[in-house]
Amino acid sequence: MKPILLTAFVLTISIAAVHGETGECSWYGAEGEIPQGWPTACGEGFDRFAMKAAHKTLPCGTKIRVRNLDNGKTVEVTINDRGPFTPGRIVDLTYEAFGYVEDRDRGRFPCDYEIL
Repeated sequence: MKPILLTAFVLTISIAAVHGETGECSWYGAEGEIPQGWPTACGEGFDRFAMKAAHKTLPCGTKIRVRNLDNGKTVEVTINDRGPFTPGRIVDLTYEAFGYVEDRDRGRFPCDYEIL
């Protein structure tokens, strides 16, 4: 019985560690806002057309799947910057990545993410 309980406990912890946060996603990098190639917090050159994102605490290079809670669309991105710094926002997507899950004119959407 003990091995089964231990396995269930480890599995529960593993699943919990993969799920991220729920909040609001936005985008950044409008033309002229951040120069292409400008260094991100993780040391990469900024590219508004790359599938990247900013997060306050996830390690640089972490891959996540962001889900739009309004329409169910998802996008996979790599963390390469820090932010967003607006209360309630959990991920800032690049211009390109945001366009996969929402109309850019909307500017933000309710979302969650999972660590891949």
